[in-house]
Amino acid sequence: MKDDDIEGNTKRALQFIQESPGCHLRRIRQELRVSMGTAQYHLGLLEKAGKITSNRHGLFRYYFPVGIFQDNEKNLLEVLSHETARDILMFIIEQKNPTQTDIANRIGVSAASASWHVRRLSEFGMITEVREGKFKRYQLREDPRHLVSLMKNYYPSLWDRWSNRLAEMFLSLSVGEEKES
Repeated sequence: MKDDDIEGNTKRALQFIQESPGCHLRRIRQELRVSMGTAQYHLGLLEKAGKITSNRHGLFRYYFPVGIFQDNEKNLLEVLSHETARDILMFIIEQKNPTQTDIANRIGVSAASASWHVRRLSEFGMITEVREGKFKRYQLREDPRHLVSLMKNYYPSLWDRWSNRLAEMFLSLSVGEEKES
């Protein structure tokens, strides 16, 4: 199937996946404003044509354009597509070494939910667990510049929000250092 042969909803689905890699089926269905079966049909056509690829994790299937992303980038884009996981990742970046309890309290989720998300982030190799006595603390494993690059390119609205939070964090740190001097 050539690009010229793609029409209608199939073309719209391909365009959306190219603009929002790592999106899941329900988000695509919602964006295209079609039924679940129609979305699955068009995504199936694109996969058979070799235009997209998908990964299944848990209850979600995530879609990507073919040949652009490595596995670790796909995992990162999958995480960025979920609000709670994004918030946890941002909190870990801000706080450097929070505990699971810190994460649950700050994000406003149950301890079980925080545990599930932290375990998932750890399995993807995005964060690492450091034992400190009886506590487990979490820190970003990857270079944050890679995360920032993907976010700027594929989630610009998220980047706008995160960049403001990070700027505020750095400003508060610099003001704290001035007071100590």
